Amino acid sequence: MRILIATQGHYGQRIADNIRGYGPAEWKVYTYSFPQELPAIIDDADEFLSQELPGADLLIALGEHQGVAQMIPDIVERSGAKAVIAPADNRAWLPPGLAKQIQRKLSSMGVDMVYPVPFCTLTEKDSQNQYIREFARYFGKPEMEVELDRDKIKRVVVVRGTPCGCSPYVADGLVGVWERDAVEKAGLLHHQYPCLATMVMDQEFEDTLMHRAGLMTKLAVEKAIKPAKVV
Repeated sequence: MRILIATQGHYGQRIADNIRGYGPAEWKVYTYSFPQELPAIIDDADEFLSQELPGADLLIALGEHQGVAQMIPDIVERSGAKAVIAPADNRAWLPPGLAKQIQRKLSSMGVDMVYPVPFCTLTEKDSQNQYIREFARYFGKPEMEVELDRDKIKRVVVVRGTPCGCSPYVADGLVGVWERDAVEKAGLLHHQYPCLATMVMDQEFEDTLMHRAGLMTKLAVEKAIKPAKVV
């Protein structure tokens, strides 16, 4: 699979580096970086977007400005992408209304788009598109397997990791921790990584996206411990 990742700063670059490092060896991962300063409205994408982009099956849009999101259809057209993942770890970068407009535009182009909020909630069930599902098999809502030595964590295997790379960090940090303390410890490790999702209160979830991201990691650890305790 060919993946084109649109970035604009450290947030997106960290995710791109993690996908390169932990994704399947046969994936080809390209990045296209946008400048930090963009106008509120993009009148002409040619001012910021190259006419020739790497050919891609999947576009992941990780801009830190609404202007990058506005150019998603242009990026798709020039890269040939058949699917788009446009996460919102900060609603200011891609508000729901704009996301819906882009989804409608892409749908008219025969391109599927998902809008996970935050990125680490993505699962294979979110789309029937083969490229989105393949990506979500490896990155998205974290899934782990835990091995216990009596009441302590002996080993943690990351089955599906968060796109930002937090999951391997959490997995390493849990080794040697008492099973009863593991979920709380996972939450602390998630924040220490650190999570780059916003701490602004989200109206849809009535919580911050950072807390929601942390919950995904804590639930993954809690779910993994249950069968390990039975064994």
